[in-house]
Formats: sequence, C-alpha cells, structure tokens
Amino acid sequence: MKTLKIGIAEYDRMKARTMAIACGEYKPARGEPKVWFTSVESFAKVLSQRNRELLALIARERPDSITELAEMSGRNKSNLSRTLKTMARYGLVELERGRRGSLAPRTPFDRVRIDVS
Repeated sequence: MKTLKIGIAEYDRMKARTMAIACGEYKPARGEPKVWFTSVESFAKVLSQRNRELLALIARERPDSITELAEMSGRNKSNLSRTLKTMARYGLVELERGRRGSLAPRTPFDRVRIDVS
C-alpha cells in the first residue's frame, strides 16, 4: 500500500521550510510530507467528497482518457480536466500519455495521510 503524506502549515512556515531545503540548511526526514497545503480548508476543497469519489473511480476503472472518465463520472470534460490538473499539481493523480496522445488519469496512492503542524 502506497500512502501520500500531506502537510498543512501556514504559508510563511512552508516558505521558510522550502528556502531552508533549497539552501541546504534543512534536509527533510524520511516520512515527512511531500505535499503541503496552507489550511485544512484548502485541502478540503481539492479533496472534496466528489473528488474522493472521482479518485476511487479512477483507481477502480483505470480509464484510458479524460473523455472516458467524463463519460463514466457524468462530469463535464473541461471541468474534469481542470480538476485533474489541480489534483496532479498536488500529486493526487498522474496524467499519463495514453492511446493516440490522450491523457489517462492514474492514482499513484492507495491512501492519503494528513500531518497538521
């Protein structure tokens, strides 16, 4: 089972951590979150109930394209594409090149764990 670890911290704290890593002053420990949100609310928007259902559908059905996923989910393709790109930025989905250059959504994780500082 593969788990995505997500951290939640204030913007200034995340920025300071990122700068310390970039300057070589801090090395993240194994098991620390790789993805960060500035609030529980911002995380909840990305991982809403509707989007969690979408992730479960992707994991179960493994659609060959965003078009196929739109048909399966009943969601509008353009809105779905935008949602998937947002989720991809946070590492919740991967968009792989499928047949004839289409994008095929994949779920790289079985679980998500939240660490709140």
